[in-house]
Amino acid sequence: MRSRDEKLTHARSFGGVAEVYEASRPGYPADAVSWLVRPEQLRVVDVGAGTGKLTRALASAGHEVLAVDPSPEMLRVLRAAAPEVETMVGTGERMPVPDESVDAVTYAQAWHWVDPRVASAEAARVLKPGGTLGLIWNFRDERVDWVRELGVAMNADGDQYTEGMDEDPRVMEPFGEPERASFEWAQPLDREGVLDLVRSRSYFAVRSPRQQAQTLAAVRALLEEHPRLAGGDTLELPYVTLAFRYRRP
Repeated sequence: MRSRDEKLTHARSFGGVAEVYEASRPGYPADAVSWLVRPEQLRVVDVGAGTGKLTRALASAGHEVLAVDPSPEMLRVLRAAAPEVETMVGTGERMPVPDESVDAVTYAQAWHWVDPRVASAEAARVLKPGGTLGLIWNFRDERVDWVRELGVAMNADGDQYTEGMDEDPRVMEPFGEPERASFEWAQPLDREGVLDLVRSRSYFAVRSPRQQAQTLAAVRALLEEHPRLAGGDTLELPYVTLAFRYRRP
């Protein structure tokens, strides 16, 4: 498990890969988004919004979204893609939002960066009574052999889905047990898209140039063996999206 300082170092690395993050990271299935935030929950704060993968899906579904992220560079890319969305610099531990003012707080690929005790209390502060804290992650489905081999080549640090991953996220008082749902789908990618997916990872960004080159070489070698990419085609990268809903008492 990473220390708090290690988490901060990795989290801060995203500003330097904002463009490649936007180009390569997958969005979220529409059915997962509609499950995470109900249609009647109009005012939503998307925390750790990054370049707005979930933010834009929520806005398209009719929600009024405030995107909050600690990285001005990530928010700059978000505003370029969705200029109608309000953005503010902030964190899960300190949101620039009044008390009991929103219907839902969401985290997409972001809850693992926060201090869960402080972030739980902060989410409860800004939520209206009965509001929802929604957490969602995309995981490469490593039950598929070649996807598991890709994770090894990437030197991935646990950002995958396996059969045994059944623990709920660490969310603290005043929230209780979550509702949980999973969604299986696939992202179409070409060879360069897979390499950009590797470049977009925080653990890749903080490695030395030599380590980065070694990782990319290992991924290229694996892709050379993939039957779809041998002819310059695209492949379908399978994902499992896990979503969790917590109700504010």
